[in-house]
Amino acid sequence: MPRGSNPKREREYQTLKTEFKKDHRYPGREEEVAARIVNKQRKRAGETKES
Repeated sequence: MPRGSNPKREREYQTLKTEFKKDHRYPGREEEVAARIVNKQRKRAGETKES
């Protein structure tokens, strides 16, 4: 996860990653997909810096 993320997003990332591994979804790409989902949610919520 990016350095600017808050603890809530960190927990969400860990939860998604473990669920994907448990359900055998996205084999080998669990971390990438979980990070993309959380980053997309951070952007929608306005928690990221805009250039």
